[in-house]
Amino acid sequence: MSTINNKPGFIVVEGPVGVGKTTLAKRLAESFNTDLLLEGADENPFLNKFYENRKNVAFQTQLFFLFQRAQQMQDLRQADMFRPVHVADFIMEKDRLFAELTLDEDEFKLYEQVYQHLTIDAPVPDLVIYLQAPVDVLRKRISLRGRDYERSMDSSYLNRLNESYARFFYNYNESPLLIVNAEEIDLVNNENDYSLLLEQIKKIKSGRHYFNPVSVSL
Repeated sequence: MSTINNKPGFIVVEGPVGVGKTTLAKRLAESFNTDLLLEGADENPFLNKFYENRKNVAFQTQLFFLFQRAQQMQDLRQADMFRPVHVADFIMEKDRLFAELTLDEDEFKLYEQVYQHLTIDAPVPDLVIYLQAPVDVLRKRISLRGRDYERSMDSSYLNRLNESYARFFYNYNESPLLIVNAEEIDLVNNENDYSLLLEQIKKIKSGRHYFNPVSVSL
């Protein structure tokens, strides 16, 4: 694992919609004084229609995200080598996870061909942070941030998404992995939670780790 002054070289924060990955990614980028790479969900012209009727525009929505994320990964590879620490709020493989969830069989076969071509040189993170939370917590946080296109997101979809993330990271071994119980963690208002997490991040060199702010505080 490559580190710069005890910092992972490329940190990815992941988890289902509403779990708080962008909030954490922003704080980590600030703490490590590094570049921040964020998903551009608001730039996807198909997203509003997707949440209104997923089947009708699922393929277009997913292809837009795939091309967008692949370009971001390419830009990351060409970034300034003298500032090698970066933080992102998505992992490239998450695109395929969403595609499996939303596309029908024929669409997914076509998607797979494009995916394999575009992601062949995607950089591998030095650390992945996977945030977990139950669906009721996700719904509450989604409601609080008030994005119009997310209002029609139902609990069934969120539940399937949560399960897909759990399966993916159960088998994930490409990078060191930190699994965080984000149900009660408050990375905005609780400095103790964030400080403890930051210290845990700095210690990780390999393997699978867990962070639970409730159990740590005890």
